[in-house]
Amino acid sequence: MKDNKEIIISGSVEQQSLIKDLRQIIEQARGHVAATANYELTMMYWHIGERINREVLGNQRAEYGKQIVAQVATQLQEDYGKKGFEERTIRRMMQFAQMFPDIQIVSPLVSKLSWSHFLIVMPLKDELQREFYLTMAASERWSKRTLRQLSQ
Repeated sequence: MKDNKEIIISGSVEQQSLIKDLRQIIEQARGHVAATANYELTMMYWHIGERINREVLGNQRAEYGKQIVAQVATQLQEDYGKKGFEERTIRRMMQFAQMFPDIQIVSPLVSKLSWSHFLIVMPLKDELQREFYLTMAASERWSKRTLRQLSQ
């Protein structure tokens, strides 16, 4: 796809105005689709992690926990493809739900931040640090790069 923003079509001012308006509509829609997809994917990861955590913690046997995660990863990969459902990723989902157990707190953050933002702060040991960096990233609209640099 070419970047046609710099190309002005020849024609009347009305045509140029029309194209400008159409470009704006398209860009807004694309941004909305991307934000919605990101929100839904990240919330799906939280729900998957929360559900597996309930199953594993309910049984409270370490061996069972290891087995169930491996089995879930295998089954989900068979059903939905390997990308995004590796055992390591499933464990991250579980960690995500465990570190952020309150959906009422997670949901507003997820509407402003990507899954990658959460992955960046999850290694931080201090809960207050994680909350601080996520709050700042959301309110200041930090990129993943900015968050990574400032949280290290």
